[in-house]
Amino acid sequence: MSSRHPHLPLPPAVAPDWALFLDVDGTLLDFADAPGDVAVEPGLIDTLAILHGRLDGALALVSGRNLAQLDALFAPLHLPAVGLHGLERRDDGHVEQHARAPALDGVLASARALAAKYPGARIEDKGIGLALHWRGAPAAEEPLHEFATSALIDLPGYHLQPGNRVIELRPDGANKGAAVLDLLALPPFHGRRPVFVGDDLTDEHGFAAVGSHGGFGILVGSRQPSVARYGLHDPAAVRAWLDDSIA
Repeated sequence: MSSRHPHLPLPPAVAPDWALFLDVDGTLLDFADAPGDVAVEPGLIDTLAILHGRLDGALALVSGRNLAQLDALFAPLHLPAVGLHGLERRDDGHVEQHARAPALDGVLASARALAAKYPGARIEDKGIGLALHWRGAPAAEEPLHEFATSALIDLPGYHLQPGNRVIELRPDGANKGAAVLDLLALPPFHGRRPVFVGDDLTDEHGFAAVGSHGGFGILVGSRQPSVARYGLHDPAAVRAWLDDSIA
């Protein structure tokens, strides 16, 4: 299958002066029906380790997953990372996290009861927020959307974040782009050309952030419109592009 994006040109190879920000699900990794079922392709961890070294540490994962999940997936790597769409951030060993809302436990129990009516639907407790997945149960999309909207009454200061067959309940005040801008103010990212690779609507904040600092976005998949300058067909194409960049 072609690595080309249907609307955008292929990106150049990773350059040594870049600060590289990589989304995970749908970008580095292929989607699975349940978040815990994703697989890290053989060789990807070695490729990331090599790139991390060549960029003098200026490579970060930027994900909707939490930091603990990212570390488990990419062990033994312990990369700079943004988790939960910006609600967690780790740079140079320092970790910043938002607090969990007390009302979230009751919302979680109700969400799980609803999902149980739709085999294949999943409720993911992210600690600070919740993700309601219907990739394995398309019929659950509308009821999960309605539930998430109504749950905002009990969660002041939260909002809905739509994604690829998922909707999340998450606190206000953070997104991937804001977290990327925070990292760009710090070594080893400061002063480099920032590049963000992602697939989802949540990654548009990242594309805009790097664009404001002389960089560009790389969109994975065929979603349109996007402010990304370049594109790749799917996660397999992303992995091949990264491999080619270290060859």
